[in-house]
Amino acid sequence: MHALEKMLARASGEEEVRAGQIVTAEVDLAEVNDLYYQVIKSFRELGGEKVAHPDRVAFVFDHYSPAPTIKSAENQKRMREFCREQGIERVYDVGEGVCHQVLVEDGLVGPGRLIVESDSHTTTLGALGAFGTGVGSTDLALILLTGGLWFRVPEVIRIFLEGGLAPGVMAKDVILHALGRLKQDAAIYRAVEFTGHMVSSLCVDERMALCNMTVEMGAKASYIQPDEVTHEFLRGLGWREFPEIATDPDYRYSREHVFDVSDLRPQVALPGSVDDVEDVSAHEGAPIDQVFIGTCTGGRLNDIAIAARILRGRRVARGTRLIVIPASRAILRRAMELGHIQTLLDSGAVLSTPGCGPCLGAHEGVLAPGEACLSTSSRNFPGRMGSPEASIYIASPATAAATAIAGSLTEPEGGALP
Repeated sequence: MHALEKMLARASGEEEVRAGQIVTAEVDLAEVNDLYYQVIKSFRELGGEKVAHPDRVAFVFDHYSPAPTIKSAENQKRMREFCREQGIERVYDVGEGVCHQVLVEDGLVGPGRLIVESDSHTTTLGALGAFGTGVGSTDLALILLTGGLWFRVPEVIRIFLEGGLAPGVMAKDVILHALGRLKQDAAIYRAVEFTGHMVSSLCVDERMALCNMTVEMGAKASYIQPDEVTHEFLRGLGWREFPEIATDPDYRYSREHVFDVSDLRPQVALPGSVDDVEDVSAHEGAPIDQVFIGTCTGGRLNDIAIAARILRGRRVARGTRLIVIPASRAILRRAMELGHIQTLLDSGAVLSTPGCGPCLGAHEGVLAPGEACLSTSSRNFPGRMGSPEASIYIASPATAAATAIAGSLTEPEGGALP
């Protein structure tokens, strides 16, 4: 079996499971974000009176943080009341950060755990060896009601990444390149595993960026085999024991892809489709009105540190806005301690509340018709960040910082990365 299959087997009480099989599994942690008040409504419609395992549930207010409308404020109020009524103590209120990040920082994510969230980018959690997946409101309501959910065991695609990254190239460039080659339907209801020397060399922040965007291929989950980098990261969060879950040597992947990234240059997804990917150099000079560094894809400490390194002693171009939103309060605090936030503010950047911000077009950076934005987020379809007549480019934090300085799409200079 694959490691992910072993997780589903453990959670469902089965000795073994196979791709395509339907299992009912106990969920280790279920998370509801403030975009999904419908979860509570569905829970009530299903006859729910008491959450089965309140200690396995978390609510995170990250999409509308702080609430930008009366409706979002009302939904958050009702969610807080529900949590008090049900004895749910893990409530991450406005400003704590993006759900995928705060759960990791609280030590709730690690090898072997089955974690379900009301957010498609839960694939991010595979970077720590967890089975992380997103579901809709009714499925999440069923977890609140029963503690478990049905799953179809996914086939697994392996992406082998070899070679080393050139200066100025980040994991975001790698996953964009893979998306450009494999396209958005490459992994529908499959899981994606990343392996290879390049993956082993990445820090956890960069691994999370890889796993985050597998959902843009249609993936149900992603996976990186835990190693000493994983364990050291988790020790810093209080973990002391690590379950040994590994894919069996004779496991057969449904598909395998190999990418040598040694000569990879900074990548950009062109407006309208995240799999329309080319080298940044092919589009240098395209004017950019707004640069956004943040979200569950590009707002971690490593991302902010690299942006600060590039912007140190320089200024954001006149006529271009740079919005920076750390993925969590903890990241904001650490970035302040290290001087990164001061550097960014000195350069002309605008800082906003930890959370999702303009990624979903809710607030804090909505685009006007005819504007162009370069974002470190994960999606760029029309209307994603405001007006459907705006254009959204997707690129790495390094490319974003270089673009903010130039005021137009620009490759980061060599040596931008540690």
